[in-house]
Amino acid sequence: MIRRLPVYILADCSGSMSGSPIESVKSGIRALHSELMGDPSAIESAYLSVISFASTAQQIAPLIEVAQFNPPDLQAGGTTAFGEALRLLIQCMDREVQKTTGEVKGDWKPLVFILTDGVPTDSWQQAADELKRKRAGNVIAVACGEQAEEALKTLKSVTDTVLVMKEMTPDSFKQFFKWVSASIKQASQKVGTAPVGPGAEPAPVTLPPAPPMITIVP
Repeated sequence: MIRRLPVYILADCSGSMSGSPIESVKSGIRALHSELMGDPSAIESAYLSVISFASTAQQIAPLIEVAQFNPPDLQAGGTTAFGEALRLLIQCMDREVQKTTGEVKGDWKPLVFILTDGVPTDSWQQAADELKRKRAGNVIAVACGEQAEEALKTLKSVTDTVLVMKEMTPDSFKQFFKWVSASIKQASQKVGTAPVGPGAEPAPVTLPPAPPMITIVP
C-alpha cells in the first residue's frame, strides 16, 4: 500500500507580482507538474493543491493526484492576505489530509511550499501560531524580491525552514520550481519504500541542495 504525499503550494498573487513574476510562477507550476509526471514514485504517491492569495485567499486547485492535476491560471492584483491564506491552508489540510487511525495508516505529513514577495496586509500571527502548533505539515517558505528581508521576518514566525530568493527573474523562478519538483520526488521515493506497518512513521524531510540564487536561512 502506498500512502499519499499531499503537497500544497501557497502562491502570492498580490499586485507586486504582476507581469513577469506571476507569469514565471504559472510556467513554474506547469514545469513542476511535467517533471512529476515523469517520475513513477511521484505519480503513485504525490497529490497537489494550489492556494493563491491576494486581497483574499482561495484554493484554486483542490488536492488531487498528480495525473489528474490541472495547472491553474494565476492573475496578480490586490493586497497580501497572508493570514487568510494560512487559515485556508489549515482548513484544507483538516478536510483533505487523511488521518491515521488504529485501523489504517493515513497520509504522510504534507509538504507545504509558501512563495511571497511582500509583507502581509491582514492579521496573520494567530494563524501562523496555530499552524506551528498543529505541526500538520513540513512547511518551506520562500521570501523573494526587493522586500525579501521584510517578508523573511514574517516567514520565520511560520516555519524554521525559510529561503531567500532576491532575484525575481524568469530563470530564478524556473530554478526554484525545479528545486520544488526535486524535493517532492525525493520525498515521494521515500514514501514508496517506507514501511507502513504498525508504528511506522515518516522519516524527517530532507531537502536537496538549493540552487545558487536561493539562500537557505539558518
